[in-house]
Amino acid sequence: MIIVTTNDLPGFRVLAVHGEVMGLTVRSRDAGTTWVAGLRAIGGGEIPEFTQMLFESRMQVMGRMVEEAQRRGANAILAMRFDANEIAQAWTEICAYGTAVTVEPIGDGPGSTPQSQQLVAQPVPQLQPQPPAQGYGAPQMVPPMQGQVPWPPAGPPAPGAPMPPR
Repeated sequence: MIIVTTNDLPGFRVLAVHGEVMGLTVRSRDAGTTWVAGLRAIGGGEIPEFTQMLFESRMQVMGRMVEEAQRRGANAILAMRFDANEIAQAWTEICAYGTAVTVEPIGDGPGSTPQSQQLVAQPVPQLQPQPPAQGYGAPQMVPPMQGQVPWPPAGPPAPGAPMPPR
């Protein structure tokens, strides 16, 4: 899985957009860790207890986001972002999100890069789309509002076909 924070992927052609994917976790801070961290904060510097919690949380949400992208048949995620919020001064919410896409490397010619030229000889594995992951205690899909096209569509668009309106 290729994951980038940019809106495009130099040297690759986007074949299909599978929509937004995300991974989410909410972590509580135990009283002991918070107390020890408070003492460390007096002296300034890094607070290793919170650093470890945030690192583990980010790795977990990245894994969940990648799993959802793979279930949709994507082999890349564009415009990946992290978001973190505090809830009631007791919990920390960490979210990773991005746009799941299927890409293929561009060979020689305009838009190619040394990496894409190297990859063009290796075929991109085709993943079979799976139903969205059920999790986080939420319904599997939010029903579309009146007049909207259901997302994701039943299958990938035909090459050259316009994307349905969102």
